[in-house]
Amino acid sequence: MFSTRLDRERLADLGAAAAERLLRAGVDLVALSFVDNSGISRVKAVPAGKLASVAAWGVGASNSFDFFLATDSIASGAHSLGPVGDLRLHPDLDALTVLAAQPGWAWAPAWRYDQDGRAHPQDSRALTAAAVGQLAERGLSVRAAFELEWVVTDPDEVPVPGPAYGYARLSRHHDYLRKLVSALDSQRAEVEQIHPEYAAGQFELSVAAADPVRAADLAVLTKETVRRVSEACGLRASFTPKFQPGGVGNGGHVHLSLWHGDQPLCSAGNGPFQLTPAGEAFGAGILRRLPALLAVGAPSVISYLRLTPHHWAGVFTAWGCENRETQLRLIRGAAGQRSTAANWEVKCFDLTANPYLVLAGLIFAGLAGIDAEERLPPPIDVDPGSLSPDEAAAAGVVRLPTSLPDSIAAFEADDVLPKAFGEELGTTLLDVRRAEAAELGALPDAELCRVMRWLH
Repeated sequence: MFSTRLDRERLADLGAAAAERLLRAGVDLVALSFVDNSGISRVKAVPAGKLASVAAWGVGASNSFDFFLATDSIASGAHSLGPVGDLRLHPDLDALTVLAAQPGWAWAPAWRYDQDGRAHPQDSRALTAAAVGQLAERGLSVRAAFELEWVVTDPDEVPVPGPAYGYARLSRHHDYLRKLVSALDSQRAEVEQIHPEYAAGQFELSVAAADPVRAADLAVLTKETVRRVSEACGLRASFTPKFQPGGVGNGGHVHLSLWHGDQPLCSAGNGPFQLTPAGEAFGAGILRRLPALLAVGAPSVISYLRLTPHHWAGVFTAWGCENRETQLRLIRGAAGQRSTAANWEVKCFDLTANPYLVLAGLIFAGLAGIDAEERLPPPIDVDPGSLSPDEAAAAGVVRLPTSLPDSIAAFEADDVLPKAFGEELGTTLLDVRRAEAAELGALPDAELCRVMRWLH
C-alpha cells in the first residue's frame, strides 16, 4: 500500500520474507517498473536476494524520466531539473508477481519517493491511490478494467492472416493464445475473454475488474506478458493506436463500475437505464470532461489517427446504452446479472496512455460530477456521426478534439483536472505533450506509424 511516510524497518522485514519466497521459487531477478508521462514502462532490475534492502531504501532513478517522450527524447519544462537530482523506486510487495513468461524473474510496480522519503508529486501510481482515497472518503469505490488490443505480425512485420473476428485466425494461433492465457492465469491476471478483432492480425483481451491501482497494474503486466509470449512464439506484438494509415486502430477501452459498499450504483436505480443518481452523476462528470481527458487517455500524436468517425472509437460528445459509436457507453449486461455487471465504458482512449493517469483522471472527473449532482443529456441511440448538423446541435453532439494540441487546450481549460493532478504533474504532463506534438506532429501518417509502431 502507498504511504506518505516510509517505515523502513517494516519494509526491510517484508522484503526479506519476499526474497526468501522468490529464491525458493527459483527467481533470481526482480523488475521494478513505473509508467512515465508518455505511457512507457521504465524499469530497474535488482537481484532477488537484495529485496530487503531495496524495499526499505529503494533503487535510484532519475527524475528526468518525467520528461521522457516515447521516442526517448527528453523534453524541457517548468519543473525539469535536467540531469540534477534522484528519486528512489520502492517495490509494492503486495503486487509482487513471479513472471511465467520470463523464467527466473519476478515483477513489482514501484512507488516513487525522493531521497528524503517523501512521495514524489509526479508518481502516477500514487495519484491513482489518492483518487481511490477520495472515493473512500465518500463511502464509494470503483472497480475498473482495461481492454487491450494489439496487432500480431510475423518477424517481417506482416500482420498474421485471418478474417475479422474469424475462427480461422484463432485456430491458426491457438497455441499462442493458450500460452498467453496460461501465463496470465499463473500471474493472477484473470482473463475474461480473448478473441480475434477487426483489423488484420488484431486480437483483444479483457481481464477481470479490480480496484483501480490493481487494474492499472494489470494493464502494465498484461502488456508485457503479451509482448514476451509473442516473441517466444516467433511473433511481434504492436499496441500502437494505428499500425498503418487507413487501418483500424488499437484501442485501450476502460470499464468502470461505481459502488457504495456492496451496493452497485450503475444499476438498480430509477434513472435512465436504471442508473442510480450517483451512477448517473459519475458518468455525467466523465462525459463532460472527456475532451480534456483525451490529453491523458489519447496522449500521443498518433492517437488522433485512430479517432475517426464510424470506427467504434467514440469520437463525438455523446453517450448511449450499448452504442459502440458513443465515447461513453453504458453496458448493462445480461438480464439477471445487471446488478453486478452494469458499468461505464470509455472508448476513446488507447494504449499509449499511462493507465494510472487514465484511471485517476476518470475518477476525478466522475467525482466532480457527483459533487455537482450533474445529470446526463438524453442518450444517443444511433451512430452520432450520422446525425445532421441540426440534429447534432440539438443533441449537443460535437466532435472531440481532433489533434493533440486541441486536447492540451481542453485540459488546460478544465475546471477540475489540472488541480486534481497537482501543479507539478499537470504542468509537466502538458510540457511533454507539447514536446511530442513539436517532434512528431508534422510527420506524414505513414512515417508516424513507422516511428510509433513498436514503442508502446
